[in-house]
Amino acid sequence: MQAAGVDVRMQVVKKHSDDWVVSSSPGILPRIRGIAGGAVGELTSRLLGPKDSTLRSPAILPSGIVRSINRSSVDIVHLHWICGEMLSIEELGRINKPVVWTIHDMWAFCGAEHYTSELRWQNGYAKVPRQAGGSAIDWDRWVWQRKRRAWKAPFHIVSPSHWLATCVRDSTLMGEWPVTVIPNALDLETWQPVDQRVARGLLKLPLEKKIVVFGAIGGGRDERKGIDLLLQALNILDVGTDEIELVVFGQSQPKEPVKLKYKTHYLGHVHDDLTLRCIYSAGDAMVIPSRQENLPNTGLESMACGTPVVSFNIGGLPDIVCHQRNGWLAKPFDVDDLARGIKWVIEDEARSNVLRMAAEEKAKEYSYSNIAQRYGALYRSILNQGTQESNTLQGDLMAPAS
Repeated sequence: MQAAGVDVRMQVVKKHSDDWVVSSSPGILPRIRGIAGGAVGELTSRLLGPKDSTLRSPAILPSGIVRSINRSSVDIVHLHWICGEMLSIEELGRINKPVVWTIHDMWAFCGAEHYTSELRWQNGYAKVPRQAGGSAIDWDRWVWQRKRRAWKAPFHIVSPSHWLATCVRDSTLMGEWPVTVIPNALDLETWQPVDQRVARGLLKLPLEKKIVVFGAIGGGRDERKGIDLLLQALNILDVGTDEIELVVFGQSQPKEPVKLKYKTHYLGHVHDDLTLRCIYSAGDAMVIPSRQENLPNTGLESMACGTPVVSFNIGGLPDIVCHQRNGWLAKPFDVDDLARGIKWVIEDEARSNVLRMAAEEKAKEYSYSNIAQRYGALYRSILNQGTQESNTLQGDLMAPAS
C-alpha cells in the first residue's frame, strides 16, 4: 500500500521490528496486558467448546490499543487477524473511525470458532441444535451474543475469497454489512519458479520421478485439512510405485509410519522462503485436500512457482484453480476424483508444461500492485462517500479474482 501512495501506520500490541511504520502502545501496562491476554486466551479457548481440533477465540481481555487508535489522525482503520486476545469484542465495537476488516476465517461472524461445519451462524446461534459432546454452557452462543451487542455500526468486510464473502452475506450477524472480495496479495519477486532439476538437486530428490507435494502444517491434527482424504486418494492412485514419490513439508516423519505405497520424503518445518520455493518448484503437482479453506497461501505460492494445484472444489480454491486449465478441481470429497486429478496433472509431459505456464500466469493476478489498486479504490470510496454511504458499496467492488 505504501508503494501505491497510501500513508500507512501499523499499530500492534507487541513490536518486534525497528520499522518506523509500526508502533505499539507505550508503557508497561500494555505489555503486561499483551502477555496476560495471550495466556488467558489460550487457556479459555481450550475450555470453550467440544474436545475437537477447532480453534476458538473468546476475545475477552481488552488491550487498550483502541484508545490509541481513536486518538490518532488516521482516516481508516484496517483490521486483519485480531484474535489471540489482541482486542476484545467490546473494545472492537468502540473504534470511532471507519473500519475495513479483512477476514481470514469464519470467526468474525461465528461464535468463538474460527471454522465450523455447523450452520449456527446462519440462525443466530439458537439454543438447538448443538454439536454433541459440547460443554454444559454454550460458549459459542455466548461469544456470538457479545458480538451482536457490541458491534452496532457495520464494518466494511473484505473477504479474500468469494466463498467466504457468501458466508458473510448468509450470516445473521453480518448479513446486511457491506462486503468486498479482494484476494490476498502475493510477492511475485519471492515466489517464482526455480529450475526443476536445480530444485530437486538441492533437495536431494530424484530427477526422473514424478513428485507430488503436500503441505502438512497442522494437517495431521486438523480434520479440516483433509490429510485422511489425501491418504485414501494416494492409496488408490493408479500410477506405478516406481513412477511417483511424495514430498511432505511442514511435518517431520511420524513415529508411527503412515501406510503409503509410495516413497515419502518428510522435509520438516521450513523456515525460509527460498527452501519452500524450491519445494514448490520441484513438484509436478501440489495437492490441497482440504474440507474447508479460504484462500490458501500454499496454493498461490505453488502456482507462482509454476506447479499446478489439485484440490477439491470447495471454499476459495475455485478462485485460483481453473479446472483442467491450471490444475484440477475434484468433486467434494470424492477421493477417486482426487486421485484421478493427480494422475491427470502429472501423467502427460506436454500437458504438464501447459498447466505450469497457466498456473504461473494465474498467480500474476495477485501481485502487490493489483491488490493495492483494489484496496485503494475501496478506501477512496469509503472516504468520498462517508461511512453511511459506504454501506451501499456491497456490489460495487466485487470484481472476481479469476
